[in-house]
Amino acid sequence: MANGVVGQERRVPAVLRAPVEGRAWREFGYLMLGFPLSILYFTLAITGLSLGAGLLVTFIGIPVLAAVLAMCRGFGQFERGRARALLQLDIADPEPIRAEKAGALAWMGALLKSGSAWRHVLYSVIHFPWAVFSFTVALVFWTYGWGFLLYPVWFWVFPVFTDQPGLQLFQNDDYTFHLAGPVGVAMTCLFGLTLTLITPWLVRALTTVDAVLVTGLLGPSRLATRVTELESDRGVVVDTAAADLRRIERDLHDGAQARLVALAMDLGLAKEKLTEDPQAAARMVDEAHGEVKIALQELRDLARGIHPAVLTDRGLDAALSSVASRCAVPVRVVVDLPARPAAAIEGIAYFTVSELLQNISKHALARTASVDVWKSGDRLLIQVADDGRGGASAGAGSGLAGLGERLDAVDGVLIVESPADGGTTVTAELPWRD
Repeated sequence: MANGVVGQERRVPAVLRAPVEGRAWREFGYLMLGFPLSILYFTLAITGLSLGAGLLVTFIGIPVLAAVLAMCRGFGQFERGRARALLQLDIADPEPIRAEKAGALAWMGALLKSGSAWRHVLYSVIHFPWAVFSFTVALVFWTYGWGFLLYPVWFWVFPVFTDQPGLQLFQNDDYTFHLAGPVGVAMTCLFGLTLTLITPWLVRALTTVDAVLVTGLLGPSRLATRVTELESDRGVVVDTAAADLRRIERDLHDGAQARLVALAMDLGLAKEKLTEDPQAAARMVDEAHGEVKIALQELRDLARGIHPAVLTDRGLDAALSSVASRCAVPVRVVVDLPARPAAAIEGIAYFTVSELLQNISKHALARTASVDVWKSGDRLLIQVADDGRGGASAGAGSGLAGLGERLDAVDGVLIVESPADGGTTVTAELPWRD
C-alpha cells in the first residue's frame, strides 16, 4: 500500500507537489522564525561588542568581549539545531575552545583568539539584514499566493458596492474596479495558484543562502575539517597497513614457510637414504626440486602482491597488462598517460585494478572485461568494466567498501555502477601528484 502511495506521488509533477509538501512548510517556518531570532542576535551582539570595546581601556572589557563571544557560540549551537530540524542540514559542531592553561583568564584568552567564535559573532551581525529581506519576501509571496488562491472562499466578506461583492482594487471619480463576478474570481484564483506554485521554489532559494551562511560561519573551519579528515585517513592507512602485514605473515607462514620446512625434512631423509637406497634418495631429491619450484612461485606471487618489479621498471601499462593476463576472463587494457604519476599513486592504482580484476574472476561470471586509465586535469582516472551479472555493492563490510576507504585516504574517489544483470563499471579517481 505504501509503495502505491509513493508511486502516485512520483506521478504528480514536483511543481504541483511543492506547495503542500512538508519541506516547503518547514523552510517557510525557518524563514519566519529567523526574523525575530536575528533581531535578538543582532541586538545582543552589537550591544555587547560596543560595551566591550568601550570598556577595553579597563580590564572589564576583556571578560565582556569573552562573554559576547561565548553567547554568540550559544546562538550558533541553537541555529545549527534549527537548521538540522527544519532544513535537514547536518552541520558538525565547530572546534571546541581549548585553553593552554587552566583558569578563567586562559579560557577568555583562548576564546578571544578563536576564529570560530568570531565567525559566530559575524553571523549574528550579518544575518539580520538578510533575515529581514528573506522574511519579507517569503511572507508576501506566501500570503498573497494562498490568499488569492482561496479567494473564492472569502471574497463575499467585502461589502457590496456594485451588484456583486468583491475586493476593490482601484477607484477614482470616473472608474471603479472590483474583483467580482465569476471571471474576476477565476482570474484572481488563477493568479494565486501561480504565486503559490512559485513560492516554494523562491523560499527554497532563500533558505539555500541561509544554509550557506550557517555552514560557512557556524560550522567547523576548513582547516579543522581537513585535520579531522587527515586523522581519519591516517587511521585507515594504519589499519590497511596492519591488515597487509597480517596477510603477508599468514601467506608466508601457511605457504612458502611451511613448504620450505617440509622441503628441509625431505632433503634430510634423502641424505640419510643416499648410501642405503640411492634410487629412493634420487626420487626424494627430485620431489624436493619440484617443491622448490612451487615455493619460488609462491614467493614471487607474494613479492608481486607487495610491489611488483614490473611496475617499478616499466610503469602502469606493462604492470596492468601483466595482471590482466592472469585474470580468468579476457581483459582489454588501455593506458593513455602523458607521464608517470607519483610512485605512491601508481602503486595504489595498480592494486586497485588488481583487486577489481580479482573480483571479476571470482564473482562477476563475466565473459569479457576492460581496463581504461587516463589523466584528466590533475586527476588519474581508472575505469574497470565487465559484462557479468552485476549487482555488486559498495556497502559497509564489502571488499569494494574497503577499497573505497583506501582511496579516500589519499583524496581518491570510488564510484560503483552495477545494476542487476547489467554488468559492473567501477570508476576510481586519484590525485596525480607528479
